[in-house]
Amino acid sequence: MRVEMPSNNPIVLLREVNGGRYLPIWVGAVEATAIAYAQQGIVPPRPLTHDLLRDVLDALQVTVVEVRITALEDGVFYALLILSTGVQVSSRPSDAIALALRVGAPIRSEVAVMDEAGIDIPDDDPAPAEDQVEKFREFLDQVSPEDFG
Repeated sequence: MRVEMPSNNPIVLLREVNGGRYLPIWVGAVEATAIAYAQQGIVPPRPLTHDLLRDVLDALQVTVVEVRITALEDGVFYALLILSTGVQVSSRPSDAIALALRVGAPIRSEVAVMDEAGIDIPDDDPAPAEDQVEKFREFLDQVSPEDFG
């Protein structure tokens, strides 16, 4: 989770498991908070909507098998919740990611989506990892959602 500067828009960065690409997904402030809480293990005094959904699924004995980022159309990402019952539920990626973090489900992207919107960070750069992260942050400061449309 990062904040794009200077606009202060929250952005989720999904990293390839076996590669150097990142998939940047801009999210709303509420969803960013829900994602950040889950990443940091913060339990709010009252359940958030994503906590409620997790609890409902638990009560129904249904699990989230995976979250899949399925498409990018006109600059908008689409996702599916893949449930243990075989049901697939359309979702905004931000909500799907917030839920996946709460239930420990993997988050995957269709190859076509990663090919279209993934940002490649080369492995052959001899700079230390901290320098690469700083370069990536500088890149994020310059990029906008329109760059991926």
